[in-house]
Amino acid sequence: MTTTDRRDDIDAIKALKYRYLRCVDLRLWDELAQTLAPEVTASYGKRLSYTGRDEVVAGLQKQMTDGVITEHQAHHPEIEIDGDTAAGRWYLQDRVIVPEYDTFIFGSAFYDDAYARVDGRWVITRTGYKRTYEAMINLKDVPSFRLNDNHLAPADEK
Repeated sequence: MTTTDRRDDIDAIKALKYRYLRCVDLRLWDELAQTLAPEVTASYGKRLSYTGRDEVVAGLQKQMTDGVITEHQAHHPEIEIDGDTAAGRWYLQDRVIVPEYDTFIFGSAFYDDAYARVDGRWVITRTGYKRTYEAMINLKDVPSFRLNDNHLAPADEK
């Protein structure tokens, strides 16, 4: 494999991870499923673990209801290619707003992922993170906080 091929693979894996996070935040469950191998495993911190594409998608769908606004950003990828498999580590920063409970959660973690090239495209075979920290704020303690827009809200509430 040439250096150019590895760069192309690294770019494809970066795009895959970004697509995965975008799909979570926008609740694009069918598109999210396309980023995952059928046998994927996922472990999100100490509380959530899933096995298999359908279970991962269903589990995230249950957690990420329309009453939960999320933002997930992955930075500083370290990607190692080994033929048709790869490993990736990412720095995660995330924010969660739950208006119903006046709650704002934020934190960071490091993702540890595995990937495989299947039929010419990369998919996630394992994903998960370990938290470096997680913090929570009661939004009632921030009197100036106001949610001006929410893409998940019904049209009459925007």
